[in-house]
Amino acid sequence: MKQIGKLLFISYIFLAMSQSAYAQEQTPPIEPESGGIVCEPDVYLSEPDNCQPFGPSAYLTELARLGITIPPRPLPASKPDPSLTQLPYFYFHLDEDYVPIYGAPGEKGPGGQQFPPGFVYVSYIDRVEQNGVYYLMPNGGWIPGKGARVGEISSFQGLVFTSTPKNSFGWAFELLPIMKSPGYNAAQTGRQVMPFEVVTIYNTQIMDNEEWYMIGPDQWLEGRKVARVIVNTTIPQGVTANRWIDVDLAEQTLAVYENNQLIFATVIASGLEPFWTRPGIFQIFEKKETETMRNNDMTDFYYLDNVPWTMYFDGARALHGAYWRTRFGYPQSHGCINLSVGDSHWLFNWATVGDWVYVHDRTGLTPTDPALYTGGAY
Repeated sequence: MKQIGKLLFISYIFLAMSQSAYAQEQTPPIEPESGGIVCEPDVYLSEPDNCQPFGPSAYLTELARLGITIPPRPLPASKPDPSLTQLPYFYFHLDEDYVPIYGAPGEKGPGGQQFPPGFVYVSYIDRVEQNGVYYLMPNGGWIPGKGARVGEISSFQGLVFTSTPKNSFGWAFELLPIMKSPGYNAAQTGRQVMPFEVVTIYNTQIMDNEEWYMIGPDQWLEGRKVARVIVNTTIPQGVTANRWIDVDLAEQTLAVYENNQLIFATVIASGLEPFWTRPGIFQIFEKKETETMRNNDMTDFYYLDNVPWTMYFDGARALHGAYWRTRFGYPQSHGCINLSVGDSHWLFNWATVGDWVYVHDRTGLTPTDPALYTGGAY
């Protein structure tokens, strides 16, 4: 009997303990006053002592670590003086045919000299209609109007910086849809980036075997269609002065650094295979306000009159303005670094003979064999 009573007592105690534990599980904890656990919405780059940065705070902090502020912080930059885009010349693009040079307008026949077929641009100082249309070149020769006047010279200009930005940035070189996430199959936001619009790049991600750039919260662009400046204020190995020109062949951009600060950046057009722009460390050895560039190889003839703001750094390869180009952002040249007229003018004013030019291609696709880098360039 005593044994049975003992067992009943133990069962009662066990049942009471079980009910107490169940009650504790079902009863919600008493919440402290508002703000005692979840932080007020803000950016918390270090862990706070008296709250947990959940919800909006976590989202804002994540954006802040990427460099995104609300509202977005503009780049510390502005356009250069627009007067730098002006040229004192008029240009004429010749047809790919033999074009004679005459001693006077209105002449006919073969002429004393002629331009062979090729990529030919001449400058002219007068135009007359006399038994046809003729153009007077600065050297006194006249050419018939076999071609077209250059009516559109790119007014594109890069950016001058007052301080070094915290993030990379770039220019979209065609109309691009903004996606809600990286990838070709992602939903579109309904908004677009215009050609040569500047975007700040906060993050990158590989999707569909392509690199995608985050330009804002839930905003992504296809990276291969953006000319990106990867900001790097570290002096390149081999450069012995705290001012240099950085040419990024992979991104088709140019950046200028002085006193470990980015001061200028823009989009370029470098050498197209097999006329690559050679990677390496170089120095500007000659500056010319205007230059005539030509190649006498009749299989690849070119003649470019009054090329503005030319800075030679690697044999016949130079940094210079390209009045014949209206688009930049991809390789097109015979080895030179082509810039818009305004950008070449800005760079010419800044640069001095002896300044360093650092040309690089992180993809390793540009060959470095010196034997491949001979002949002319434009």
